[in-house]
Amino acid sequence: MRSRGDEGNALVEFTYLAILLMVPLVYVLLTVFEVQRAAFGTTEAARQGARAYEKAGGDGIGEQRAQDAISLALRDQGVTGSPAVGFDCEGRPCSGPGGRVKVTVTYWVQLPVLGAVFGDARRGAIRVQATHVEYADRYAQGGAAGP
Repeated sequence: MRSRGDEGNALVEFTYLAILLMVPLVYVLLTVFEVQRAAFGTTEAARQGARAYEKAGGDGIGEQRAQDAISLALRDQGVTGSPAVGFDCEGRPCSGPGGRVKVTVTYWVQLPVLGAVFGDARRGAIRVQATHVEYADRYAQGGAAGP
């Protein structure tokens, strides 16, 4: 009777081991890339939103221009969806000489597979938040540009 050898088993073991190790690794890499993209997008969106608010010259139009700048900055980074945006003037006027505005952009990154498993959008997601404070020019003339 002939004994059975180990020939051919190494290929099978390598295939199973590669699948068991590579699938989680690829999932983690995809998740890290999505979170990094959202981090770049929210950071730039908060910065551009605060700058657009201050440059608008008034609180009414400033918020609309800030929202437009935020959505443009997020689209530039490939971030889809609608983030939560907050404006805070911290007890000072938002625009005009001595004004200061703080813009906070919060975005929830949906995990590739876990978001569908949990059902709730927030349970299968990672929160990415960025804040930027923009100071108005203390010596700027209100409203009109100089000659």
